[in-house]
Amino acid sequence: MNRYLLLLALLSAQAQALPNAQELAKRQAQFAPVEIGADISKLSDGDRTALASLIKAAQVMDGLFLKQVWDAAPEWLLRLSADESMLGRARLRYFLAQKGPWDRQDHNAAFIPDTPPKPAQANFYPTDATKEEVEAWIASLPEVEKAKAVGFFTTIRRSGPKFQTIPYAVEYQNDLLRAAAHLKDAAASTTNASLKTFLNKRAAAFLNDDYYDSDVAWMELDSPLEPTIGPYETYEDGWFSYKAAFEAFITLRDDAETDKLKKFGAELQWLEDNLPIDKALKNPKLGALAPIRVVNEVYAAGDAARGVTTAAFNLPNDEKVTAEKGAKRTMLKNIQRAKFDVVLAPLSKYSLSAADQPNVDFDSFFTHILMHELMHGLGPHHAKDSAGKTIPVRQALKELSSSLEEAKADSAGLWALQKLVDKGVLDKRFEVVMYTTFLASAFRTLRFGVSESHGRGMALQLNYLLDKGAFVVAADGTFSVDTAKVKGGVESLAREIMTAQAKGDYAETKKWLETMAVLRPEAKAVIDKAAGLAVDIAPRFITAEELGF
Repeated sequence: MNRYLLLLALLSAQAQALPNAQELAKRQAQFAPVEIGADISKLSDGDRTALASLIKAAQVMDGLFLKQVWDAAPEWLLRLSADESMLGRARLRYFLAQKGPWDRQDHNAAFIPDTPPKPAQANFYPTDATKEEVEAWIASLPEVEKAKAVGFFTTIRRSGPKFQTIPYAVEYQNDLLRAAAHLKDAAASTTNASLKTFLNKRAAAFLNDDYYDSDVAWMELDSPLEPTIGPYETYEDGWFSYKAAFEAFITLRDDAETDKLKKFGAELQWLEDNLPIDKALKNPKLGALAPIRVVNEVYAAGDAARGVTTAAFNLPNDEKVTAEKGAKRTMLKNIQRAKFDVVLAPLSKYSLSAADQPNVDFDSFFTHILMHELMHGLGPHHAKDSAGKTIPVRQALKELSSSLEEAKADSAGLWALQKLVDKGVLDKRFEVVMYTTFLASAFRTLRFGVSESHGRGMALQLNYLLDKGAFVVAADGTFSVDTAKVKGGVESLAREIMTAQAKGDYAETKKWLETMAVLRPEAKAVIDKAAGLAVDIAPRFITAEELGF
């Protein structure tokens, strides 16, 4: 067969394997439509105007993130938008939901013809370079230049036969100018001093890549409007987890729920001091700021709105800010409530034994997510490289760091909840419901796929706790908690993960994840049985619609 016929055969085979309109509609139906909004009736006129400007800025983040995912994404979006056929409409909807032509829940399989494999390096590095080439170039740089190359806010591009770093403020100049203008409009509209300060400083950061002052201003924000906007998470950088992706959460603070959670912030240093790891790995003085916010989402965009919907976050990720000031934990309550009602509660009927099903409740689901976010700020954040130099864990473990960090936050979060029960900070009832609710939620996360950081981290945890006898599988395929073994199993898991982070051994960690972070048959059987249930939610932002968006 000549090359032309071979290419035709390959394209024909791909076309046959790609989903049609009905199949894409089925995939979209995995994400149950849910109305998401917040009560804006008490906002001042100025804050209502500011809210509209913030949503406009968030919409810029959507386009920016698409450019970061793939260099051809904007061109493909235009092409899909011009296709009025039923299949074209279905492809466009799923493209927008997945932020690209790859299904993030199906191991990044393409769902549009002529789509290349999803680039692990996204669009942060040259498309014609290999990971090894870029890694060798970074290693050859002087320290100052190396810091720029591995920094959050630069891309790596070709410069003749060599590479060079390009600041985000240059790479994305036009988009960031537009976003900054919207933030300045919002700042001019609000009378809240802390919000005005943050928005003006974040607008400046978009144009100079110095995010420190605006990160601190965001930590100190005391406003009914609680926007989070900028380059933050590094999940999309599948090569090294170095580069931050643009996202936005536009939310309203829930003061009553926020006040309820202040007691947790007061316990953070005590929890750090009692972590089940070597004393040398503990932080004797956490950052002074550790605000916890409960909010209701009005709008999300960019990395915050691709595939599975974010339920909470712990930011910023910049090690300098977190070391000096701490981090803010933000709980998206209306999102979490929707996930519990639409996904977790129905899924527990398939995954848990009849005896354990009544011990699944929203309060423990919500509280564990909070503790997950709190634990991101605790434990080791630095490791040693081969030369003995102290470097961030994300640099030592590269693309493995996100999965391990998510598993750390989960398991250490359960450990911390148990410690707070033992101390009397939490009611004794949590000792039962938190483990069963977590076990049910494990299958919710595994349904995202083990090619995704959260799913891979959850597979590691579930398999480890099964091997320790903390979780058991019955003859009918349902799972249950062994109350005699679960506390010890969780503590052991948290210890092993945090020790691995502090050690920073890339090869050893990769081998561990390749062995343990897999979907075993007994877990797959539960997922297969629950195939008709929604995997996650598809927010419809009704408050934003009321404002004309």
